[in-house]
Amino acid sequence: MNNSIPKRVVVTGIGWATPLGCDIESVWQDILLGKSGIKNIQDLENEDLRTKVYGYVQGFKPESYLSAKECRKMDKFIQYALAATVDAIEHSKLPLADVADRTGVAFGSGIGGLSTIESNCRIIYENGVKKVSPFFIPASITNMAAGNISIKFGLQGPNLSITTACTTGTHNIGLAARLISSGDATAMVAGGSEYTSCLLGLSGFSALKALASWQGKPEEASRPWDKQRNGFVMSDGAGSLVLEEYEFAKARGANILAEIVGFGMSADAYHMTSPHKDGTGAILAMSGAIKSAGLQTSDIKVINAHGTSTQVGDLAETSAIKSLFADDAAKLKVSSIKSMLGHTLGAAGAIEAISSILSLRDQIVPPTINCDDPDVGCDLDYVRHGAQKQSMDFVLSNSFGFGGTNGSLIFKAI
Repeated sequence: MNNSIPKRVVVTGIGWATPLGCDIESVWQDILLGKSGIKNIQDLENEDLRTKVYGYVQGFKPESYLSAKECRKMDKFIQYALAATVDAIEHSKLPLADVADRTGVAFGSGIGGLSTIESNCRIIYENGVKKVSPFFIPASITNMAAGNISIKFGLQGPNLSITTACTTGTHNIGLAARLISSGDATAMVAGGSEYTSCLLGLSGFSALKALASWQGKPEEASRPWDKQRNGFVMSDGAGSLVLEEYEFAKARGANILAEIVGFGMSADAYHMTSPHKDGTGAILAMSGAIKSAGLQTSDIKVINAHGTSTQVGDLAETSAIKSLFADDAAKLKVSSIKSMLGHTLGAAGAIEAISSILSLRDQIVPPTINCDDPDVGCDLDYVRHGAQKQSMDFVLSNSFGFGGTNGSLIFKAI
């Protein structure tokens, strides 16, 4: 490890695949307009599932990024990761020929190739073990998004895949930034991806009673902090960011989108699927990020909340924010784009990091839709229904996951 003064880390490229589409600017405009990407479940509507809604990636054309042969070897979570990264690297204009041996990948998935696991299990029971695909394992394991990104672009720096449920994207970005800060890499591709819209995925989360059992319009199903919320809406997606050491990016004339100045991690040490009601783990993650950025709570004006639309989680995050920010909490703007995109699990932290960066760029906070009647105890400014202009230097972005894992990132305008 390089023991010199920590280096500054900036974001120079972004790409995503979401239930509103894959184009950065058009998706961002839809988010600001409060447009939902949630649809009724397709193909599995006759199954006895608790939930009837889902967030499918819209407008995804794998042939724009991959050959048909490559697609047959990859689960969709890998395809989404590669597509988002192609766009992010193109956006960054990173000179790969000059820096490939100093560019790494930190890219994860909360679950990995669940649909590939499901389909090969079906093959075993219907046709026998000899019919299992030789690509089954390489298409399924969670580090294969990172591996395939490295192979496609010839990136020879650190290669890792952190899997921490719904905090996956945030942790991969934060730890990628630390690898650059410590001098172990000059640039990193970082993010997360998920594809769980298969019967196994929907059945598993339905059995937990975690998913929304909404009976109305699908676009109204994800409703963070609202009294009528009854679970989160599961979605597919990916988010990819190109991170660079600041002096390198500046010297090559890169278009710097934002700086990563804070990162905090913690554990609830409480329950496998529920946060502590007081949000103690969230407090530790947020305070760690603020401390590492050298800031005070009063410096933060905007929070991209985890905000999944669950009874326990929404209230715990609100409680944590009020405890940490004290009198400043009432001045915060706290919003959840999951109200429009649903919960993309391991991809959420990366997608929401991109949203946070675009908020800084445009000095605007995206809305929380469907929060018509905030629940008891949910009494912050959730930017309900419409985007709001806001002067800000920083955005704090939260992610919390099963197993009690927590992560917070702070992005700075630059």
